[in-house]
Amino acid sequence: MRVRVLGCSGAIAQGCRTTAFLIDDDTLIDAGTGVGDLRIDEMLRIDHVLLTHAHLDHVASLPLMLDAVASRRLACGRPALQVHALPGTIAALRAHIFNDLIWPDFSRIPSEGAPLMRFTSFDVGDVVKVNGKCFEALPAVHTVPAVGFAVARDSGGPHWVFSGDTGRNPAFWRRINQLDVAQLVIETAFSDREAELARRSQHLAPVWLAEELGQIAPGRHYPIHITHTKPAETELIADEIRRLGAGVPQDIRWLSAGQVFEV
Repeated sequence: MRVRVLGCSGAIAQGCRTTAFLIDDDTLIDAGTGVGDLRIDEMLRIDHVLLTHAHLDHVASLPLMLDAVASRRLACGRPALQVHALPGTIAALRAHIFNDLIWPDFSRIPSEGAPLMRFTSFDVGDVVKVNGKCFEALPAVHTVPAVGFAVARDSGGPHWVFSGDTGRNPAFWRRINQLDVAQLVIETAFSDREAELARRSQHLAPVWLAEELGQIAPGRHYPIHITHTKPAETELIADEIRRLGAGVPQDIRWLSAGQVFEV
């Protein structure tokens, strides 16, 4: 299974793209601004999008991608793009984006019977099976309904795990401590000087990250990649995480757009 990092920033700036991961060549986890770096033919191959939540930095490219490939999907008879999300996320997208005011409602275009996009809901704990891959919706603690994902081949094997946007989250660790984890991608959106803002907005700062990583079961080790830093704070966050040092005996690395992982 191939994981391509299209975007992993908490906001935009030169060279910074917001969250999107391309799994193999047919499935997106989140659809932030990183999707905009794909070629048209690459976007056309995507048949499934799984969303962690409805915040703009994770969905901004979904309506734009649909518009970019609409004519070609119709011309070649591709099935509707399947958008998988929590019921609350789907409700937010319908109300605030695909509402024929902000953007056309592609779930009814060109017709309700044969639309360009279909919504499919799941709940926390559900496993969505897509093209030989299993996506388990993991608990997340955020200001809106949200999940993370554990992804593996449906034939078995280790999991690529993404926390999604989350604050402190014991239920997440209880679950992933039961899984064979090949790699964990976890957010750290704010620096410690903004730890209170991180707490109120249900994100992590290095001080909270250290406590969260302390919940990894004894004897378990796997690469941990930091994502979702705010561009103006990235260097400070990196310094603060490095200063955690021996207090966090884990293999902590930095995620960057363009990286490709084989799981």
